[in-house]
Amino acid sequence: MSAKKTALTVLSAALLIPSALGVPAHAAPSPPADGKGGPAKAPSAAAPPASMSTVGGALLGQPGTQVNLLPGAPSLPANLSGRSWVVADAESGEILAAHNAHWRLPPASTMKMLFADTVLPSLPKDRVHLVTEEELSGVGSGSSLVGVKEDHEYSVHDLWLGVFLMSGNDAVHVLSAMNGGVEKTVRDMQAHAEELQALDTHVVSPDGYDSPEQVSSAYDLTLIARSGLQKQDFREYCGTATAQFPGKQHGGKARESFGITNTNRLMTGAHGVAPYKGIAGVKNGTTTMAGSTFTGVAQQGSRKLLVTVMNPSAGGGNAVYEETSALFDWGFAAAGKVKPVGELVPPKSEDTSSYGSPAQSHEGGPAAAGAGGAGGGVGTALAVAGGALAALAGGAFVVNRRWPRGRRGTGRG
Repeated sequence: MSAKKTALTVLSAALLIPSALGVPAHAAPSPPADGKGGPAKAPSAAAPPASMSTVGGALLGQPGTQVNLLPGAPSLPANLSGRSWVVADAESGEILAAHNAHWRLPPASTMKMLFADTVLPSLPKDRVHLVTEEELSGVGSGSSLVGVKEDHEYSVHDLWLGVFLMSGNDAVHVLSAMNGGVEKTVRDMQAHAEELQALDTHVVSPDGYDSPEQVSSAYDLTLIARSGLQKQDFREYCGTATAQFPGKQHGGKARESFGITNTNRLMTGAHGVAPYKGIAGVKNGTTTMAGSTFTGVAQQGSRKLLVTVMNPSAGGGNAVYEETSALFDWGFAAAGKVKPVGELVPPKSEDTSSYGSPAQSHEGGPAAAGAGGAGGGVGTALAVAGGALAALAGGAFVVNRRWPRGRRGTGRG
């Protein structure tokens, strides 16, 4: 099916009404599903390492919450339970506040952001591929699926919709095959993470399925999302609310299709979570070993923020969205009233800083117990303000990176 024939619900850009929103009220949550089909179980409450990477700034290598409030700045939200989180300005890269930013934890399906940022540019979206049984044979048991079938043709565009909206591991494996295979794709992703200076990240599987030693960090996921948002197609897919996905082909009849909807509750309002004003992406995920993880980007007025939250320990299935909403609210209210605690560094190839030592790879360093896994979805571009629908979507939402010129932190593990 061609891109033109795929029905997308992507809303046009609209002016947002700047106002600080309170944390939305939520209905009782449903328990999240993990990558193996059961209720998610949070990992044991281990303490963060006493010393972590200092990529992006020395404060980011310290355990606990890092924030420098200036006069008139609002306090951070109370009762945050995420093991790790980051609030960053998406344009400047300044980190407004962080908590265990470099703690290496299982990322769940947020790993798919790195998969997309790595592979998406190399596959033309109108290329059509006939899926084989072998390409689907490696999909893990209990994986989240979009419904790709062997002996059926799909465009690259269709498959990326399956990845972003339904977090489909079947679509990930087919795209990986088109990229030269799963093993090559893992190597490509690891190399790209190194180039981005996302050095807390160790890739084992392209889909984020539960795998030993597969880890990332709130810092790295934020860095990866910022890189992905430079790509128009990445923004389009993570800004799509619903789409039609190709179904079965029966003889000479017109091919069937079925609707798919992203699983990001902060975007769609599912399970009692109110859509966040100005949200425009990016990726959520839940597994047994990772708990719930989420990286989101939102705009209010001219300010664009990135927030990543990993594995809240309280609040049920909606906690990752509640805590993300609270951190977005704080970030928009605090912008200009805090001293940054660090920065999102540029890729190695673009780092022209004359200060600090080069970031060092964390390969071979201690990894968190457990691994990320399947499950989750992607963002739409929905926002509700004053009862009217306002949106930023697809190519209309652009993060223009401005590389910071200050001192770079070193990358000690």
